[in-house]
Amino acid sequence: MLIGIDVGGTHTDGVCIRDGRVEAMAKVPTDHDNLLATISEVLCLILKDCKGEDIRTLNLSTTLSTNSIVTGRTEKVGMFVIPGPGINAGAYALGSQYHVLSGCVDHRGAISAKARVEQIKPMAARCREDGIRVYGVVGKFCTRNPEQEIAIADALAPQADFVTQGHRVSESLNFGRRVSTVYYNAAVWRTFNTFADALEQSLRDLNIQADINIVKADGGTMPLKLAREIPVQSIFSGPAASVMGILSTAPAAEDALILDIGGTTTDMAVLLDGIPLLERDGISIGEHPTLVRALKVESIGIGGDSFISSRDGQLRVGPDRHGPCMAAGGPAPALMDAMNVLGHASFGDRERSAKGIKEVAMIQGLSARECAEQAVNLAMSILKRKITAFIDAINARPVYTIQEILEDRTVKPQRILVIGGPAEAMAPLLEETFGLPVVAPRYAQVANAIGAGLTRPTQSLVLTVDTSRGSFTVPGLGIHKTVKRTYTLEEAVHDATTMLRAELDRQGIPAEEGDIQVIQADAFNMVEGHYTIGRNIRVRCQMRPGVITTLEP
Repeated sequence: MLIGIDVGGTHTDGVCIRDGRVEAMAKVPTDHDNLLATISEVLCLILKDCKGEDIRTLNLSTTLSTNSIVTGRTEKVGMFVIPGPGINAGAYALGSQYHVLSGCVDHRGAISAKARVEQIKPMAARCREDGIRVYGVVGKFCTRNPEQEIAIADALAPQADFVTQGHRVSESLNFGRRVSTVYYNAAVWRTFNTFADALEQSLRDLNIQADINIVKADGGTMPLKLAREIPVQSIFSGPAASVMGILSTAPAAEDALILDIGGTTTDMAVLLDGIPLLERDGISIGEHPTLVRALKVESIGIGGDSFISSRDGQLRVGPDRHGPCMAAGGPAPALMDAMNVLGHASFGDRERSAKGIKEVAMIQGLSARECAEQAVNLAMSILKRKITAFIDAINARPVYTIQEILEDRTVKPQRILVIGGPAEAMAPLLEETFGLPVVAPRYAQVANAIGAGLTRPTQSLVLTVDTSRGSFTVPGLGIHKTVKRTYTLEEAVHDATTMLRAELDRQGIPAEEGDIQVIQADAFNMVEGHYTIGRNIRVRCQMRPGVITTLEP
């Protein structure tokens, strides 16, 4: 038996699943000032129908890291970077304590200039005086040789609670993206780990001895132990849970648009022949691109609780939310209140809905029904404009799915799949707006939690080889050894997939035939003078994102 929990911007949902059936569910308001209390409340409600000792796995999607960054509640970070020649390291500066060090690792992983560890002493002193306790260290080509990163991290360790090292956060190359990823990882580390401590204690108090996994942005999960080290991977885990919720409850074989309609926002994603699209290079946090792989998802500031107001003589809907809609006891009229007035929904206190819409209508010189119609039509037009732009942007460049790259394929949604609290009420409106069939699957209101619960673990592995030097490196596993100069790309693919399967076995993650996919396999000749001196080989493979099962019909 497993539990899935999704901590959303408005509500936190939880489900208990056994043998492909939902045995218990819960939905409570999210208290962003005390997420742990919110999760505990969900667990207590679920345990009324499920025994804690029977629960073996708990998968959680959380807004914690995202909210910390969005609200500016992050910790100050001391950044130490080793860019080497040819990079303007200042262009990637983040935070008030950003320090550039000498040293260089070349593209083959060879140290061409040693890092001067003694150089950091005055820089570290300034960080210490500034009260900094978490640090980030990034070196160019660190994934091919992390020696300098490790040396700097060791030097900082006496004054650090935690040091994020660049080669640990991602196996992909890109210095600028790596700097951003390391910075944000360190910035949310303490917040996430404090939460993780409390979460584990709460489960012990409830007699739940389960493996805890965190949903990642790419539609997979990672063990809580790994999430403690790389919490940045949990950013945007909520939208990923939305996509997995659709794959669990309403799998499609054609192109489809996914809309997760919450209280504050509507998250949109796309399926191509039933397969989710991927933000291949990594998501951006504000203006800073990162190496955090994520499903292709965007948010629209329209939800069931979107504030309806009259400003400058114009009727407006969203993007603000002033608490729940009036039908649920909130202080101000919202989109769900307008749908109540029109009969599209029958939610909560409909008399309060009518009262709130009437107040806005009087300002606009309209009847309550006219005002509600205009508000709903405006919300639909915003959704249509934003969704159309989203699809157009996807089709303007090569399409990346979680399985492959498709150069000449355009996305043409054949249906819309909707989940979230207002999903069923808004389905007919969306069908009329887009002229497409709209499906709200069973358990649409808690589909995110189902998606979180049924999301399977993913893990990637990168293997690099320089045959001229005989070097063999797997940064993510800390493997560095020598190989023969005759080592081939075919051998590298075999070794990479074998090692990933062994690592999955070590973690107790089942992998069936076809679950491990090779997403990069390149070999380039290295030339010195007029002669080929060896080959540079790079292989990347991963456990394919997806769900462990779908719900029984």
